[in-house]
Amino acid sequence: MKRRKKPEPACCPAPDDSPDLRPTEGPQADKELAKLSKALGHPARVQIVRLLLRRNSCVCGGIVDELSLAQSTVSQHLKVLKQAGLVRGEIDGPRVCYCIEPRALRRLRALVGSL
Repeated sequence: MKRRKKPEPACCPAPDDSPDLRPTEGPQADKELAKLSKALGHPARVQIVRLLLRRNSCVCGGIVDELSLAQSTVSQHLKVLKQAGLVRGEIDGPRVCYCIEPRALRRLRALVGSL
């Protein structure tokens, strides 16, 4: 008998769709772009962001299953993405459910688009 995987919960709150009126040029915008770019400066973190975008939410164990990396390595990459504000994590019992922070992703797109 095959065991079915439980669907991963959509535990992240609804995204904030309010417009971001911050400037996309200037010293503060440059610092912000550098911070976000640094967070995406590793191929594994780019893979994690793509995975979270496809799934809309994800439990850390699900991310480990998709990547050929150790749990501790994935956790470290998630920590970097979370500190940069690109990902948020919600505690769901013994697990942490991660998802993309849509507002931060829109901001990154705007900052890159202003180059």
